[in-house]
Amino acid sequence: MTKSVTFLGLAALTTGVLLSGCAASGDETPGASAATSAVAAAASATRGAATATKISANTASEPEIAAALRAAGVSSPERWAEEVVEYRPYATDDTALSRLRQKLAKYNPGEETMNKILAALRP
Repeated sequence: MTKSVTFLGLAALTTGVLLSGCAASGDETPGASAATSAVAAAASATRGAATATKISANTASEPEIAAALRAAGVSSPERWAEEVVEYRPYATDDTALSRLRQKLAKYNPGEETMNKILAALRP
């Protein structure tokens, strides 16, 4: 998952650089502006795809969970990934991951951290 998001970001960046180079070959600033807009839009789409995709708390490996938590902005993602794996399995019909929330609450992660963890995962 992370590799595909990274690849998409790299592809978008490469396309933007190529478009920027083409536009810079003449004195036309509109082309450069369009290239800059294209790069910004591609980068935004890549970030959106990264945050919109949740990984399974039941089947993802601990490093995959840590990577997803890191991408979601969770501090100490390895520690939290270890806890997520420890309390498996999670009911597939518990889309809010209530049991995981309950288990993680004993470590007092703070509401913002808890929300970031749960936002990155699905049962």
